[in-house]
Amino acid sequence: MDKYLRKRFFLKFPLILLIILIFNSCSIDQDHNAALETSTELNPLPEPNQEVPTQNLPEIDFDQSIYDNKNPRPRYMPGELVDYIAQSGDILPALAARFNTSEQEIRQENPIIPPDATTLPAGFPMKIPIYYKSQWGSSFQILSDSMFVNGPAQIGFNARSFVDRQPGWFKYFTTYTGEKNRRGGEIVDYIATTYSLSPRLLLAIIEFQTGALTQKTHPENINTGAVLGFEGRDSKALSSQINRLSNYLNQMYYEFREGIDLEFELQDGSLFRIDPWQNASTAALQHYFAKTLSVEKFYQAISPNGFIRTYENLFGKIPPEPQGGNIPGSLRQPKLILPFEDGKSWAFTGGPHPAWGDNQPYAALDFAPPSETSGCVFSDQWVLAPADGTIVRTDTGVAILDLDGDNDERTGWNLLFLHLLTKSIPPVGTKLHAGDRIGHPSCDGGTSTGTHFHIARKFNGEWIPAGGVIPFNLDDWIAKNGAEPYLGFLKRYSSTIRACECADYKSLIHTGPPIVPTQTPTPKPTSIP
Repeated sequence: MDKYLRKRFFLKFPLILLIILIFNSCSIDQDHNAALETSTELNPLPEPNQEVPTQNLPEIDFDQSIYDNKNPRPRYMPGELVDYIAQSGDILPALAARFNTSEQEIRQENPIIPPDATTLPAGFPMKIPIYYKSQWGSSFQILSDSMFVNGPAQIGFNARSFVDRQPGWFKYFTTYTGEKNRRGGEIVDYIATTYSLSPRLLLAIIEFQTGALTQKTHPENINTGAVLGFEGRDSKALSSQINRLSNYLNQMYYEFREGIDLEFELQDGSLFRIDPWQNASTAALQHYFAKTLSVEKFYQAISPNGFIRTYENLFGKIPPEPQGGNIPGSLRQPKLILPFEDGKSWAFTGGPHPAWGDNQPYAALDFAPPSETSGCVFSDQWVLAPADGTIVRTDTGVAILDLDGDNDERTGWNLLFLHLLTKSIPPVGTKLHAGDRIGHPSCDGGTSTGTHFHIARKFNGEWIPAGGVIPFNLDDWIAKNGAEPYLGFLKRYSSTIRACECADYKSLIHTGPPIVPTQTPTPKPTSIP
């Protein structure tokens, strides 16, 4: 270390200690969670199938000043240093994309960031060299990221109870979702849980678009008109619209997390670039409203007088991010073992791909057992628990293993297993040790063309991308992204296994002692008489 660097280091030593503490902070503001608790008692209701009359919803008022002042950022000189305060879940590659710079340049201006940093700690002050792009969009943040996911901030909230206390028509609305008839808030609770999205957010959007919680009559086209904005055959019914909304919001949230899809076109063809200082939840909502609303209504929806007013009329003022954010600095995955029995070889059939739904986040991996028959056939092989934990939720083909001991999948590390044989899954409340059996692979749950299982990780309700800065690590086999979803690799030291649905020898992964090939002795030549 030269004299200049030593001088800088000692001058900044108190700041370094502070930042190290930030990078290692994993606390959750319990008072914040307690303030969000809501009674789960249900009020008596009229018959849920009661016919409800219909009417059209009023138009949204438009504030012209919001449209006129849509680009508040000044022009910056190339490479000019700007101040930025890290937000929960920020990673350097995404910041580089958002500020149109490079990860190397950010590190040069912020040398205190550890070389092995994964996520940046919320509240960490930074200097970022910016390269200006025109037409950056609104800097107004609609929603904090902790209120976007189905994480700690949603503990104590029950969507069914909340909806049943509202005057609107949605509490009577019944549809078949998740293999059973569900009503009103039950529909939202189920979809929010499976996609790991805030049920409050889904309810606020449904109210914003349809008046579901305040209007006594529903739109006439509630099951035929794609009322949440998603066209397509067989997807215009309200329950399908909520599923597609959840899938789309997740896609845009996690793409922004990775620095992808930072600009889009509005319905008049004009370009909208997401503000570099923006957060992921607001970016996702901006994408959604651009997709579903006219230009004027889009700018109104993303303004302080738009969607946020609907949200706060329902749930009160949006709280700030909890101290330390939803994702702590330098988050690390706990130790996980390969979930197969020793001496078995399984096929790595799916690299990083959607955790739930059909798009981002690419948080899941797939493995198939050895079999002489393709397709959906019974397998007597067992999937094992990769770590100690408790089964906290089950469904058709689904098991959630909670790793932090609080029996709540909205907090800490949790593992999703999909396509397990339903009848082989341990009941809710079962405590497992690493290596205990969690079920047989199968085709149960979702869509599957062959017997396998699907595994994904969540932390505090956020899906963790399998090939990202916190890669899936199973017995030191590290997941890497491929050129597209389902492709990819597992790497350990000098060994590489590629994902392939073909389940050939190049995709096989072995547990236990290494297989040592034996060589057949070469017979000694015999003399010919």
